[in-house]
Amino acid sequence: MMEVNTECTKEQLPFILRRFHISEDYGFLLPNPLKDLPPFYSPWMEIAHSLPHLIENHQLRSQVNKVLPQNLAIPFVEISRVLGLPPILVHADFVLVNWKKRNPCGPLEIENLEPIICLPGEASLRGFILVTFLVEKAAAPGIKAVPQVVNGMLQPDNRILEEALQDVASSLRDMARVLKKMHDYVDPAIFYGVIRIFFSGWKDNPALPEGLIYEGISDKPLVYSGASAAQSTTLHTFDELLGIQHCRESTTFLHRMREYMPPHHQAFIEEIQSLPPLRSHVLSSGKEKLCSAYNMCVAALSDLRTYHIAMVTKYIISAAHNAKAKPSESTSPNPPSFLEERGTGGSGILSFLKSVRNTTKEAIITF
Repeated sequence: MMEVNTECTKEQLPFILRRFHISEDYGFLLPNPLKDLPPFYSPWMEIAHSLPHLIENHQLRSQVNKVLPQNLAIPFVEISRVLGLPPILVHADFVLVNWKKRNPCGPLEIENLEPIICLPGEASLRGFILVTFLVEKAAAPGIKAVPQVVNGMLQPDNRILEEALQDVASSLRDMARVLKKMHDYVDPAIFYGVIRIFFSGWKDNPALPEGLIYEGISDKPLVYSGASAAQSTTLHTFDELLGIQHCRESTTFLHRMREYMPPHHQAFIEEIQSLPPLRSHVLSSGKEKLCSAYNMCVAALSDLRTYHIAMVTKYIISAAHNAKAKPSESTSPNPPSFLEERGTGGSGILSFLKSVRNTTKEAIITF
């Protein structure tokens, strides 16, 4: 078999999105997810489509006693290996590929969308998945502009670069606008008391301090983080593109979250990392318009993170306080107390979000 020089091949390929399985129209979302599996897998799909009912009626498994049975663990781990993902629910599973249109010919709007697979939480769970989906969709024009940013920097062509940065800023503003729809579709009490527990993982979880044994795979417990917005490739992409420098602790956490992304998305981030620094290029250009376009991106990213802090305060911090203050009025079970101040990925949630927001602001160029 003839050997292929991967380094040469990489250098010859242009910086285009399809190299990384990224859609110009959908960004990191999978454009046409499979709605069902072949008939051989029908028992799995029957369980998957019945998850809310099975969980609420304690017919699935009322609790995990530190062991995932091998009839689940072995296929789960093998499929995860093929996909290049950890064997646990991740952002890509629950958002990027978990959507379908009610009317295939209808618009890509929340009223015409449904998750393929749901968990308990009913309308709020549906709203949480689909608003997050639409935030990812709003990012697509900004992701589409990334190759133009790169080309404008490398040619160099400041006009192309400036226009592409304006597209990135516009996309970031749209992401914040769409995120606000969460208020219309998600009840904080349901999110905190019902939905969020399903996103918590085995890492930093006092209920499973040593992790979970995947029977037939490992005799020792394995530790994985739960699904988290920090596993979305979108903000990692914009951080690397704009040269945002987070503190060591935040950087360590974010880099760990990249292990929970599809491999091609990880490769896309690494490709951006390997490029000459955009911020340095903008600074050295001495062009006020170019600096302004770059600053618009940083400001929009900072504003998005500020709004995310407000959302976390409402849906986690305040919701936890309300659940404690009025337990008799709650229609939902109280989740474990360790979820009050930690993200499902394992971070100290408010301190982490404020840190990355502040370091984003610091990238603003003054001139």
